Amino acid sequence: MSISTNGHRVSDNELPVYSQSQLALRNGQDRSEIWIAYCGYIYDVSESRLWSRGMHYEHWAGQDLTAELTEAPHSADVFSRFEIIGILLL
Repeated sequence: MSISTNGHRVSDNELPVYSQSQLALRNGQDRSEIWIAYCGYIYDVSESRLWSRGMHYEHWAGQDLTAELTEAPHSADVFSRFEIIGILLL
């Protein structure tokens, strides 16, 4: 499958696979990287001022936010602003 990210098309075959424990380390506190997962993809939100210190309102980085999006005031389109850097191993 191919997905558009940050204006570029990326094939799933080109993306590394990360476990939930590897994602959890990219929470903006244990490492400088700030990653979140949504619908099986991992996004790098490190450059977003809204995710400074690994937190965005009541949401924490380093985890899968798929279930939490239903409560967000925005749609899933917000993820198109960020680079997909991997696939979350479920």
